[in-house]
Amino acid sequence: MADLEVNRRLVIPAAELRERFSRSSGPGGQGVNTTDSRVELSFDVARSPSIPPWLRDRLLARLSSRLVDGVLTVVASEHRAQLANRTTARDRMAALLRAAAEPPPPRRRPTKPTRGAKERRLSAKRRRSETKRNRRSQDD
Repeated sequence: MADLEVNRRLVIPAAELRERFSRSSGPGGQGVNTTDSRVELSFDVARSPSIPPWLRDRLLARLSSRLVDGVLTVVASEHRAQLANRTTARDRMAALLRAAAEPPPPRRRPTKPTRGAKERRLSAKRRRSETKRNRRSQDD
């Protein structure tokens, strides 16, 4: 098994990844009953020495709903072949870690509406009010 390249700066060594194989449901006919094609790929995010501490905190925070005791697990069982499921699981793991490792978006600077925007909003309110006033019966 090769190292898992998440992005240019983060590469997970193969020794830190754990694979488990089991029998899969789904396509495969009678072969499903005899081959262990389902793949569970696990990675210990909390205790991995290959992740810098500043990135570990970000990953733990963003993946908190998917972690069990700091371990991220991905399951793949949609293919008949174990090798295809292994590739799918590795791709999913890399995509999850890549998305969680992205820097947070820049904070939005609060702005106030322009004078033109305020005037357009108020004139639209006046027009709407006039429309509703014209619908009323005139016998008041």
